[in-house]
Amino acid sequence: MGRLEGKVAIVTGGATGIGEATSRLFAAEGAAVVIAQRRRFRGEEVAEQIRTAGGEATFLRLDVTSEAEWKEVVSRTTELYGKLNVLVNNAGVSLRRDVEETTLEDWERVMGVNARGVFLGMKYAIAAMKRCDELCSIVNHSSVDGLVGAADLFAYCASKGAVTLMTKSAALSVARDGQRIRVNSIHPGYVKTPMVEEKALERNLDPSEFFKQAGAQLPLGTIGEPLDIAYLDLYLAADESKWVTGAQFTIDGGWTAG
Repeated sequence: MGRLEGKVAIVTGGATGIGEATSRLFAAEGAAVVIAQRRRFRGEEVAEQIRTAGGEATFLRLDVTSEAEWKEVVSRTTELYGKLNVLVNNAGVSLRRDVEETTLEDWERVMGVNARGVFLGMKYAIAAMKRCDELCSIVNHSSVDGLVGAADLFAYCASKGAVTLMTKSAALSVARDGQRIRVNSIHPGYVKTPMVEEKALERNLDPSEFFKQAGAQLPLGTIGEPLDIAYLDLYLAADESKWVTGAQFTIDGGWTAG
């Protein structure tokens, strides 16, 4: 039996990078996975590949900044599968600008996806999870930049720092109410994803060379793979982590240890 057998999970940004690895791993471990993101073609493609491999997956379009779309995705999920056990708030955007370079439009876009999106996801997932008399879990993807500052990632650091403390507040709230819902955050460092490739291109670097250079600066000597994060998502989604809530998990090759 898989570690998520019988569970229903929503993964935002679930068809690219870390989200894709998590969607595929969850399905392989027995979950029915709802891939929720804006890019329809890629989302439908990954869902179809999961079904072809013998798993259960559905694509639902979601702009995480839209309250109406969050309501619809959570409602459709419970209509399709009868419940919701797991939410992975993975969708996110980055922006390389310092405080003086950041415009109000920049700020609102980054905070909208990375902070507002996580807030809305938790709000409507918790409401659905309260109707499910089973262990439930919310996993919020923050970043090492939600724990330490970076001069040229002003809005990104702010948004991921918000995720860090929203997670703790929500965890305490649902625990106080006696709910069987846990809320935790994951803080990845550099991982081989399209977002990090974009950072390399912004610096006019070849992504493979950038990955090599970034990895050389870490204690473990290499940057992460999406599956490294997905396995931590799996642990937090599964019932084996039933006594873990309000915690932050750093997974960065040792970068923040020094």
